[in-house]
Formats: sequence, structure tokens, C-alpha cells
Amino acid sequence: MPGLLVTAILLAALMASPARAATLVYVGNAESNEIHVLQLDRQSGDLTVIEKVAIPGITKPGISTPMAVSPDRRFLYVGTRGEPKLAVGFAIDPASGRLKHVASGPLADSMAYIATDRTGKFLLGASYPGHKLTVNPIGSPGTVQPPHQVLTDHPNAHSILPDASNRHVVALTLGNDLVNVFRFDAATGMLAPGSPPSVRVKEKAGPRHFAFHPNGKLVYVLGELDASVYAFDYDAATGQLKEKQSISALPPDFQGKPSAADLHITPDGKFLYGSERTSSTLAGFKVDPASGMLSSIGSVPTEKQPRGFNIDASGRYVLAVGQLSHALSSYRIDPESGKLTKLKEYPMGKNPNWVEIVDLP
Repeated sequence: MPGLLVTAILLAALMASPARAATLVYVGNAESNEIHVLQLDRQSGDLTVIEKVAIPGITKPGISTPMAVSPDRRFLYVGTRGEPKLAVGFAIDPASGRLKHVASGPLADSMAYIATDRTGKFLLGASYPGHKLTVNPIGSPGTVQPPHQVLTDHPNAHSILPDASNRHVVALTLGNDLVNVFRFDAATGMLAPGSPPSVRVKEKAGPRHFAFHPNGKLVYVLGELDASVYAFDYDAATGQLKEKQSISALPPDFQGKPSAADLHITPDGKFLYGSERTSSTLAGFKVDPASGMLSSIGSVPTEKQPRGFNIDASGRYVLAVGQLSHALSSYRIDPESGKLTKLKEYPMGKNPNWVEIVDLP
């Protein structure tokens, strides 16, 4: 009887406890003009396709589909690089993760990268062909409004993100090898040059994507043209950056012209990963917990031409897509070494290039 009583109590507790929120994966497929919605099994790493959603209003698909998730995880924004140039807003169903188109708003140009500020009231954009940085207000619910600030003369702008405080915004311009820093007014959504307004990496490095360390004291920048990762100390109070390291993301036997693409760090800040398209590899780095300096843990082969990838909130899985293989590969992260073990491959649409991972509220 005592054993039965204990069992009954445990069952009652399990039934009373709230169900774990699901983890959803959104993959942007440029040529097929659609978003694949998948659910991630947090225990096994398996992925299940939930739905495939067309991006509405597009007459000519573009070369990529940059995406951004609102801070409250209620909306997904998709930037179109074809025609017309739109920011397409989708509501994320809080129970299932399915997408429902809400509204679309105009973008000032073809955006290589979009991101919301920390309040979710503004959409920041970096235009590679237009050499612009932009800010669009976001209305309610999830409606991107016309841009209210367009900053020109930013050669081949490729990425833009606010820092954790939402007081500064960092943006990379590949064309002039600059890491730009702006003061950001969260009330008005306006950018103003920082002091100093930028720092320069090595000539012809081609800064493309970057990642803030979770501690807010470090910034890592990936050079597209030299496939190196640059580590900076970051002063969140002033927005000032100081370079302290450069390390290659190329495999040892690399031949050809480097073409690095994406960069992400695990939520605990222990490991950093970058994708390189010429070799179709993912490079891994261990982050020193005291200094933030990087040491290589090697490269692994991945999908062909890996423009985009991402890491889930638990820091256990890497999901990478290949623009030329039209597929996604999943990897498990070893919690001690950071090495990647491939799990499975999944077919995607045509030209998958962007991955967002969302834990439902």
C-alpha cells in the first residue's frame, strides 16, 4: 500500500505540473519562397515538419530570407530580397508554433539582415546592395511600418543587432571593413553615431556577421573574405570596442577563396561556431571563461554552402542549412569539448539560408 500511495502521488504531481513548452524551428527558403516550420525534440534532437508556409505578396523571390523573432516570441518577421521588398510579419501561435500572416510593410532596400530592438517596437535592417542601415517602426499587432530612418553610405552593410541594454546598436559594413557602433534611442527608434563611430578590422577581412557574448562584455566578428573570427572587448556603458584576437575559421586542408557566412555562440557562452561556404564546414571554438579568448576545436563537414545555422536555447543542438544541398543537418554539442556530432539530415525547400529557433512562451 505505501508503494501504491507514493506512485499515486507522483502521478498526480506529474499531471498537475505544466507541460513543457515546445521548441520550434523556422527555416527560410529563398527560391521556393516559403518558411518550413519544424518542432525540435529536446531530448533526441529529432525534427518533425509541422507545416510549410508560403511568403505572401512576392512576385520575384530573392537570394535569401533574413528573419527576426520579436522579443516576446509572438511574431516572426521575414525580409524579402526579391520583389517587392517587404518585411512580412507572421503571428506565432503560442500553442502550436504555426504561422499566420499578419501584415507586410515596405523595406527601404534589399536587406541582408534584420533584427528587432529589445523592446520589439523597431525593426533594424542592413542592406548589402543598397549600402544602407535602416529603422522601421513596428505597429500593433506585428505590422512593420515604413522606415523612419535610413542611413546611407554604409558600404555593403551586412548585419545589425542591439546590445543587451538596448542603448547601443552594432552594425558591420563589409565594404569598408568597419564595425560600426551607434547610440540607440529606444523611445524614438533613432540611431546616432557612437564615440568613436567605428573600429576597423584587417583590410579585406570583410566583416559579415557577429555575436555578442552572453556576458555582454565581448563581441565576436566573422570576416567573410578571410574567414577569421575577431574578438573584441566591449564596454556596454560607452559602446566602445577593443580588438584583442584574430583566429582562423578555415579547416587545415583548405584550398580556394574563403567565404565565411554565419556566427553563433551557445547561450552559456562556452562555445562559438562559424560557417564557411567554400569548404562547406562548421568551425568550432572554445571560449575561455575568464578572458573570452578563443581556441579552435576543429571543423566538421556540413551541408553544401552553409549560409545560415543556429543554436537552440538549451545549447545542445546546432541546426545548419545548405543553399546548394537544399537540406538541414542537425548536430549535438558535446557539453565538455564543444565538438559536434551529426545526428540527421532533413530535406528543406530550395535555397534554405536562415534558421530561427524559438521556445514557445
